[in-house]
Amino acid sequence: MTIGRVNPAHRLQDQGIKGLGQVYYNMMEPALVEYALKRDEGTLGNGGAFLVTTGEHTGRSPKDKFVVRTPQVEDTIWWENNKAMEPASFDVLHADMLEHMKGRDYFVQDLFGGADPRNRLDVRVVTELAWHSLFIRHLLRRPDREDLDDFVPEFTIINCPSFKADPAKHGCRSETVIALNFEKKLILIGGTEYAGENKKSVFTLLNYILPGKDIMAMHCSANHAIGNPVDTAVFFGLSGTGKTTLSADPSRVLIGDDEHGWSDRGTFNFEGGCYAKTISLNPEAEPEIYATTSKFGTVIENMVFDPDTKELDFEDDSLTANMRCAYPLEYISNASASSLGGHPKNIIMLTCDAFGVLPPIARLTPAQAMYHFLSGFTSKVAGTEKGVTEPEPTFSTCFGAPFMPRRPEVYGNLLREKIAKHGATCWLVNTGWTGGAYGTGSRMPIKATRALLTAALDGSLNDVEFRKDPNFGFQVPVTAQGVPEVLLDPRRTWDDKAAYDEQAEKLVQMFADNFGQYLPFIDEDVKAAAIS
Repeated sequence: MTIGRVNPAHRLQDQGIKGLGQVYYNMMEPALVEYALKRDEGTLGNGGAFLVTTGEHTGRSPKDKFVVRTPQVEDTIWWENNKAMEPASFDVLHADMLEHMKGRDYFVQDLFGGADPRNRLDVRVVTELAWHSLFIRHLLRRPDREDLDDFVPEFTIINCPSFKADPAKHGCRSETVIALNFEKKLILIGGTEYAGENKKSVFTLLNYILPGKDIMAMHCSANHAIGNPVDTAVFFGLSGTGKTTLSADPSRVLIGDDEHGWSDRGTFNFEGGCYAKTISLNPEAEPEIYATTSKFGTVIENMVFDPDTKELDFEDDSLTANMRCAYPLEYISNASASSLGGHPKNIIMLTCDAFGVLPPIARLTPAQAMYHFLSGFTSKVAGTEKGVTEPEPTFSTCFGAPFMPRRPEVYGNLLREKIAKHGATCWLVNTGWTGGAYGTGSRMPIKATRALLTAALDGSLNDVEFRKDPNFGFQVPVTAQGVPEVLLDPRRTWDDKAAYDEQAEKLVQMFADNFGQYLPFIDEDVKAAAIS
């Protein structure tokens, strides 16, 4: 018996997925919360939020992610960054997972990846857990109910946490596996309950598919001026650098918080919701995001709470520092109904500098923008990946290397071409440390970051005096309204100036060493922007 609304010609059995227990198609939020509670998958929190823990995996497991090496993608995948799985191993993994699934109940969501109808990806997500179905229903885009009657998935994701992979048999690393097969249009996820693997798998798909259509796939948040979608800003950055927080600006319209495309028609969100970090979430600094934690259906991951009152503890990171909430975009009052914007007028690259060397904001030339985009310098923040317990300085090209199946220059050249064609002012913003490195200095004040971004986006920052940074050559404002001048010169914030100079020299050399891998693939002006 089919429960739910689905294209009768494209049920799971029509895809060769047979012998399951009950299959629930395209259940809506109230039903999914009910099923999740009946199945004891979590706890009902205040306002109807759903509280869950994800066990061993409280972040992504990038070392367990594989791309199947098929002839279709052999020459276009960046294999140095993407682990290969042989087709025969994938076939055994697929067969074993389908056998494991037999007799068990599953939940299916038919969804869109992408707000632009011309460039979206139709995705079917099959989940063992009801709350995973709720999560992905928030995070991707939901078709109108009548559109489900003829929905045909282009790609299918099967997520089965109870399935444990066998490295010897399946060609993987551990009992956890995320395997992408572009030829069979199938993704298999096993051995992890962390829901973020679902959405990042779709992002990886789009990061491969869209550049082939001359569309830039971006790990960024985006917003636009109220009443003026042409005034769009995008915010590149890894998890924990402030994409969600800084784009949720009450004075601007939120397009989306994590994943976007830039086509010849402008900017479009891949998603239909947000996945925000909640550690130290402040109701005064981030009132809109804070409010979602007590709204119906919001998924609260790995937060400690009072067993009686269900009050959330935003400071207790004993489960993980990567505690999160997932909610639909409409829970943010200033979110765009269309999730579409214009061509970016401002491009902000967010970095979390654990060295305490970089200024809070710097203006970049187009060549410098490509240099810093390819460098992708930041710090992995505690909890975002398994085993990361404190900030780790890292270079993650395109500010999202774990999700980039193609070589970095593909994305870098696309970005450069679009900046040249449409015009954009580029900024590097440090949300990391000042007054010293991690452990000595303090985190950049969010009020100062917001003030600088406001000035950058409204154009007033371009009118102040700038100085050339002696270490990196970009332009740094000398003054900015509402921001202490000392904060704009990171060397002045350090008590020990010689220690700053030593730290800066170390970071400059790290940039140079890292960028050497791109020199054979880039133009002379970008080489000139590189640190030497």
